[in-house]
Amino acid sequence: MAIIVQKYGGTSVADAEKIRRAAKRVIKTVENGFGVVVVASARGKQTD
Repeated sequence: MAIIVQKYGGTSVADAEKIRRAAKRVIKTVENGFGVVVVASARGKQTD
């Protein structure tokens, strides 16, 4: 099984809707038969 790394941070996780959108992308990748490693960094305009 191939593994895909997906990184989300900044504006891509700035609010609840964008977090849901990122989660749907992760789910779709898994459904397509890939393993997924998710890297999540700080939300928009925040630091780690």
